[in-house]
Amino acid sequence: MVDVSQHKLVPEHTVLDEEEVEEVLAEYDVTRTNLPKIKRTDKALPDDAEVGDVVKIVRDSRTTDTAVTYRLVIE
Repeated sequence: MVDVSQHKLVPEHTVLDEEEVEEVLAEYDVTRTNLPKIKRTDKALPDDAEVGDVVKIVRDSRTTDTAVTYRLVIE
């Protein structure tokens, strides 16, 4: 079985701890449910991601070097 999360085209996914989540929510002045969603069954998610977690995704970008997005893990 191939581990999709280790493929070179899959961006880095990191589960944030509660302190980091609060900082992100305060910075963008949003609630957890306002974040874009990602399903728990997405193969790119780390194994320790659970429903309700917030995941930081860092992608390569041609215009800004890296692009950071945050997603809420849902069922």
